Amino acid sequence: MMKLFFVLLFVFPTLAFSADMRGRLGIGASNQLANDVPAISLKIQQSKTFAIGGILGFKSDQDETLYGAGVKFYRIIFDEPQLNFYMAGLFATENYLDEKEKTKTGYQIDGTLGTEFHLTGLESIGFSFEFGLSVRDADPKGGTSFETLGDQFVKAAVHFYL
Repeated sequence: MMKLFFVLLFVFPTLAFSADMRGRLGIGASNQLANDVPAISLKIQQSKTFAIGGILGFKSDQDETLYGAGVKFYRIIFDEPQLNFYMAGLFATENYLDEKEKTKTGYQIDGTLGTEFHLTGLESIGFSFEFGLSVRDADPKGGTSFETLGDQFVKAAVHFYL
């Protein structure tokens, strides 16, 4: 039984082909905004090496309205069956609550490396994870922060491609 498992493990991945997402719109979720507002994420791959995306999220209640919106550019640097490696840049504006609970507006600029992978048979769903650097002016204590990022697929993005 164990031998059969290893044979299947090495035979089936060789039958996989790269998921071609060119021209397909990906709709999903992302939680990459510095103000922790969950966002709707859109992504479309323009060519074999370039994709563009956008994120938009808001949260409103009786006390305040928080939002975040941004554009993200992807440059695919390496393509493998069922996944691709990319570098990306996120440019976002968002508002946040300062220490006095007043709403302020800030920005976020992320430079990341990441991967998006698709499971065999489920090529329409893409799971992403990323790591990199971020410059943010969305700190409740004030000022600009420079920090490292490490976003797993639940936070980076999950897209369903139409």
